[in-house]
Amino acid sequence: MSVAPDTNVTRGARTLPFYRVIPRLLKEPVTELSKMGMENDGQPVRLDIGPFRPFLISHPDHVQQVLKTDWTNFMRQGMFWNAVWRVTGHGIVSEGPAWETSRKILQPLFTARYIASLGEQMAEVIAASVAELDEYARTGELIDAASRMNSIVNHVIIKVLFGGRIPRETGERLAPEFATCATSIAFRLLVPFVPDSIRVPGDRAFLAALKKIDDIVYPLIEQARTEKNDANDVLSAVLRARTEQDGGSTDPRQLRDDVVSIYGTASETTAMTLTWLWGVLEDHPEVYARLREEIDRVVGDGPVRAAHVDDLTYLHMILQELLRLYPAAWMVPRQVVNDAVIGGVRLKAGTQVLISPYTTHRLEEFWDRPLEFDPERWSPERAERRHRYSFFPFGAGPHVCLGQQLFYMEAPLVIANMVRRFRPEVANPQRLTPAPGASVRPKEQVLLRLFPAERSTQA
Repeated sequence: MSVAPDTNVTRGARTLPFYRVIPRLLKEPVTELSKMGMENDGQPVRLDIGPFRPFLISHPDHVQQVLKTDWTNFMRQGMFWNAVWRVTGHGIVSEGPAWETSRKILQPLFTARYIASLGEQMAEVIAASVAELDEYARTGELIDAASRMNSIVNHVIIKVLFGGRIPRETGERLAPEFATCATSIAFRLLVPFVPDSIRVPGDRAFLAALKKIDDIVYPLIEQARTEKNDANDVLSAVLRARTEQDGGSTDPRQLRDDVVSIYGTASETTAMTLTWLWGVLEDHPEVYARLREEIDRVVGDGPVRAAHVDDLTYLHMILQELLRLYPAAWMVPRQVVNDAVIGGVRLKAGTQVLISPYTTHRLEEFWDRPLEFDPERWSPERAERRHRYSFFPFGAGPHVCLGQQLFYMEAPLVIANMVRRFRPEVANPQRLTPAPGASVRPKEQVLLRLFPAERSTQA
């Protein structure tokens, strides 16, 4: 159920003063931004950040208004997007004609049917990547969870989405550079009013990583253009669509933006969710035990197949709860086009609003025990009638993330293979702090020790 915005009654929004906002954001940006919304019960609140005073939007009714019912009045514009566009360019993550064209081309490549057609190949690639960790289980050497999950996801993208055009050693260099871009823009996201001409912390690493990405991606595009084949990988399909649309010619920069956007869409949420997973399972051994039982029962003695994913119900419940507590997007910026009213608060044209999934997913009005990890809240037997916009880890409306179908195929395959083959144990258990960036990731390093799974037969 949703409530239409009340355009007849307007009021002033509560404003959090500069001297309260800045110390909190400098302390723990993701957590404190979430608390600011929770403390105001999800109602619009204005944040005084010096020359910049955005509104924090988190109530599901207001989220629905901004992302769905009145989305054309809340556009991807303004200073917050500058850092993102430096990586992705003006395509699928932009606005206007460029976004419309890119989405029309890319959307058919991320449907459930298309992803299902890639499922078995994904399963084989993931199984092989996970098997490479056997040496760590034999020697007891620790692995960095974020780095290893990134590596596995990266291998899938290269093989399945890009047709294996990138050599393994080159692909291994790509994932860390994207991770650097995602983390090094944190300062600019917190102080978006600082112009690009002024160097801020993170800029040097960001620019160096961006150059390395382009050094890999542009030759990849040129290779695909030269081959002109009918392959089923995503890059070939995008190239054919762009060529047809542009009358036989293609803009290398546009193709580069498509490729970079696809990579980010296909990798970021999956890799980060898998990183959070191991610490959560360490804290909830009963969840791990039930997860392992389900995987063994569903998969049996053979390898994990794409066909098994739909039957891994409890695994899906775990993923939903992870996405609730640790959504990849900690803030979703929009700019008001024409004067608007949200929750009785009038917003002038040009005003910046920040939607916070991290906050909405924790509002007590819509979630029982919102800070607790409880996969059971997603049980089919306990299906609750929730506000449609109380849970939106992949966004909503016309700009909903294209990569969600890929996530729900890729993440279960990685988890099932890891749990069947190993018994992962966090070697440095600690409280994990969400760090700001292009996506929410743990600030602390998560180190895993792998033990061989106690099974008579391994895939």
